[in-house]
Amino acid sequence: MSRKFKKGYFVQGQFVAEGSELDLELKRELKGGDEPSRTDLKKESDELQKLGESLLDLRPDLMAKADLPEKLIDAVADAKRITNFEGKRRQMQFIGKLMRKLDDDVIESIKAALLEQNQGSAQETLQLHLAEQWRDRLISDDDACGEWLKNFPDTDSQQLRALIRQARKDAPAISAASVSQGLAPRQSRAYREIFQLVRAELSRASQDNSSGQTNGQDH
Repeated sequence: MSRKFKKGYFVQGQFVAEGSELDLELKRELKGGDEPSRTDLKKESDELQKLGESLLDLRPDLMAKADLPEKLIDAVADAKRITNFEGKRRQMQFIGKLMRKLDDDVIESIKAALLEQNQGSAQETLQLHLAEQWRDRLISDDDACGEWLKNFPDTDSQQLRALIRQARKDAPAISAASVSQGLAPRQSRAYREIFQLVRAELSRASQDNSSGQTNGQDH
């Protein structure tokens, strides 16, 4: 029985079967390479699908800022309400389909809104860590209070010093048993109030800086 050869041709000694990925790629190159490949289209489709899924976590104010079509907004709202796995999967596919119909400027506005939200979350996390560091320093270091008041002069100094004294007085004894069990000591009310005071001052300073930068740009 004779072997039946596939239709095709040779390019630089390599056989290229008609209809193969290489054949399609070479034909695209001959046309100028302007048409996106199937792989590129799939990649773009997947990226838009993921972008659509991110809309479920986007804050309402940023959602409005992105100026999305009403149909997409309704689809996202429906997806949030659906709890059935299969129903949710179908709804996300529908959102992906709507995403592929959007203009490039709308896609960019969605990306900008998500970036704004993520940057805000990162800034908030950084501020929380900074507040924790200051709280611990204020309680453990006698010089920290003066340094804090120098940097944040609007702080109620009497209240802060009173809280520091109380937090030191109420500091829990750390037992060997709690350390071995990995248990965190129960902290006092003053300890928690120092954190809230510090966090509020840091937040106010951050807002003042942002407002100052905005006003500077306006001028």
